[in-house]
Amino acid sequence: MNTLLFDAGNSRFKWALVRDGRLGAQQAVEHAGMRDVAAWLARAPALDRVVGVNVAGAAVERALRAALRKAGQPRPVFLASTAEAAGVRNAYTRPRSLGADRWAAAIGAWHGAGCYRTVCAVGIGTALTLDVVDHDGHHRGGLIAPGPGLMLDSLLSRTARIAAGAAVVRGGRRKAGTRPLLPPLAGATRTAIEEGCLSAAAALIDRTVTQVTRQLNTRPVVFVTGGASAAVIERMRSACRPTADLVLRGVATIAEIPIRRRA
Repeated sequence: MNTLLFDAGNSRFKWALVRDGRLGAQQAVEHAGMRDVAAWLARAPALDRVVGVNVAGAAVERALRAALRKAGQPRPVFLASTAEAAGVRNAYTRPRSLGADRWAAAIGAWHGAGCYRTVCAVGIGTALTLDVVDHDGHHRGGLIAPGPGLMLDSLLSRTARIAAGAAVVRGGRRKAGTRPLLPPLAGATRTAIEEGCLSAAAALIDRTVTQVTRQLNTRPVVFVTGGASAAVIERMRSACRPTADLVLRGVATIAEIPIRRRA
């Protein structure tokens, strides 16, 4: 049985093929590259199911439907957040208002930890999202903040003096007699902005993990996903499990698509 899993996020479209219970490598393109998805579908094996989440909007949905139709593949099923799924209970009073990708990531994390352990699912892309599920499968809420790239863009577009300083070429020799910088503090505007945005993201995650640990008296298993996650993980103090396909794994769990565990 062949199933296509997809995750249409704010900036990228991600997908992977489940073939006879084996999950293939996740692939990703920017939204402008949906033609690459169509080309992949044209040479893909016959699919039995196509299922995923979409927070990217109607244009991406139309592009996916058209590509599947042209390739003679099944119609896609778009999952939405619900009050309960796969043993996890949604904390939102209006369950569908929780982003479907966040819902899938939270479920993917809880099942990825073996169930019955407290988890924190972190997504770092255009937005930075955090969702906590306790050991009993209760979603205990979440946070949303700008991702590091969005923070940087906001500073450069809304602060003329900072943008002017950031335009200066990096590098150059430091004045004789100056004392060394104190990492992560920077000595140039552009570097200061970049490091500040990454450190802010890492600090938010670490602070949330610390608060959850104190309130629930257990340290959550932290799963981190998203295209902008690598640089933030380097700056985190909290131990974590980088999981690029966390949302897709959650989609598979919700849709009851079995995936064999990695050896």
